[in-house]
Amino acid sequence: MSASTDARRAGGGAARPPAHPGAPLQVANRPLLIAAVMAAMVMQILDTTIANVALPHMRASLSATQETITWVLTSYVLASAVALPLGGWLVANFGLRRVFVICVVGFTVASVMCGLAQNLTQMVLFRVAQGLFGAFLGPFAQTVMLDVSTPEERPRMMSIFSQGIMLGPIAGPVLGGWITENSDWRWVFFINVPVGIFAGVVLIAMLPRVKSVPQRMDILGWLFVALALSCFQLMLDRGETKDWFGSGEIVTYAVVAAAAAWLTVVHLAITPRPIYARRIFADPNFVVSMGLQFLMGSILVSVSALMPGLLQNIYGYPVIDAGLLLAPRGIGMLASMMILGKVMARMDPRLALAIGLVVTGWSLHMMAGWSPDMPTWPIVVSGVIQGIGMSFTYMPVNLIAFSTLPGQYRTDAAGLLNLCRSIGSSIGIAVVTVLLSQGIQRNHAELAERVTRMSVPFDLDRITAYGGAAETAARVIDGLVNKQAAMIAYLNDFYLMALVCWATIPVLFFVKVNRSPTGPLPQMAADH
Repeated sequence: MSASTDARRAGGGAARPPAHPGAPLQVANRPLLIAAVMAAMVMQILDTTIANVALPHMRASLSATQETITWVLTSYVLASAVALPLGGWLVANFGLRRVFVICVVGFTVASVMCGLAQNLTQMVLFRVAQGLFGAFLGPFAQTVMLDVSTPEERPRMMSIFSQGIMLGPIAGPVLGGWITENSDWRWVFFINVPVGIFAGVVLIAMLPRVKSVPQRMDILGWLFVALALSCFQLMLDRGETKDWFGSGEIVTYAVVAAAAAWLTVVHLAITPRPIYARRIFADPNFVVSMGLQFLMGSILVSVSALMPGLLQNIYGYPVIDAGLLLAPRGIGMLASMMILGKVMARMDPRLALAIGLVVTGWSLHMMAGWSPDMPTWPIVVSGVIQGIGMSFTYMPVNLIAFSTLPGQYRTDAAGLLNLCRSIGSSIGIAVVTVLLSQGIQRNHAELAERVTRMSVPFDLDRITAYGGAAETAARVIDGLVNKQAAMIAYLNDFYLMALVCWATIPVLFFVKVNRSPTGPLPQMAADH
């Protein structure tokens, strides 16, 4: 349930004229409150990626195996997926202010406990706590930013929000690599403490209390959603190590996830008061936005997952340098969003989305033309272009999603958008990883067939006369074939993602924009 004009501050005092007429929620210091909710959201998003880099260091410290250490990541994602559908019910029954503050404090405390964990069991338990509290930080931040702004200001607010969303996948690996290289891995979690304290104090002091309207909890609907999401996530996380559908465990996850998803759909259709209001799914703009969030989550995070391996294993960059080479994408995003936030009020969001998808696809097509021996410049250029393209997609999608949706559904809707982006990220990583692995094997077999005496850079007949030198030559040849096979597999992944971006453009014909009287700015639906 969204904050509304029923918001009332704690304490008395004479009524003051609203600082931002037209905004559902009036606050004394809006910039400071926005900084706090953004800090809370970015803290949570960073934690989904920053821990990846520290896994090898955690493994030794926590006495974990290669397979069990992945539960540090899986437990966090599973807990977030299970908790996320409860966001709307919690806000409706306990109020946005109370729940938001508890989540920030809980996430910060759980971060400290993760940094203090002495074994894998403790780490997994504390990561579950992180996931439970952190699941709501993104949707609540988006709700607050929409509620403290007027319809005319919301394009700029969604520009700021989108910058925070995209900061995590880009800055997380870089920051995590720097921390683990220059300090202890535990500081990956301790770094959340000052951010959490700042966000919590500001929220307590400045976020107004809002009247809550208690709602009945749809326990059965939540159980179906949680079961579907958790089994689906387990299938994706463990599929690669378990040979996918060649494993009975993975097949079980898939069957249970599919059955629970079907039961969720049926339950939402027939129950009088489902966990998600049917009005949300009757809004075509919001449904299209869910699909676009899924797409953008899969592409943004998939590229972030592929690039470190490509830069380190193929081009030979050190870990820190590989992380820094991802920074141009972030620079392109931030710079273009600052400009886009100002011009979006006069621009049709469908046009911005089309531009974003074309430019993002173009950047991926550029990457599909890379060679194993090239300078750094093409990596930087394609990264900047890709950042510009992604910025032209994220902000319009957030605007369109809420343009025709009544204000009381904002918290649930924000949670669904976050969920779609998270599912897209998980599926995207799984798909590109499988395609990369299979592509390397297939390409290696095809290239090995073409290796002849005339195609190698030395005389095989002479080398075989020198004993061990023949084995060394064979290893060199195999290394060259492996490098070329991997490079082709990476390029095929980039090319596929480019085609997906371009193939999505026709979907924009299903989007309807509620234009303002003075221009193409999409107007938010009423807050009541």
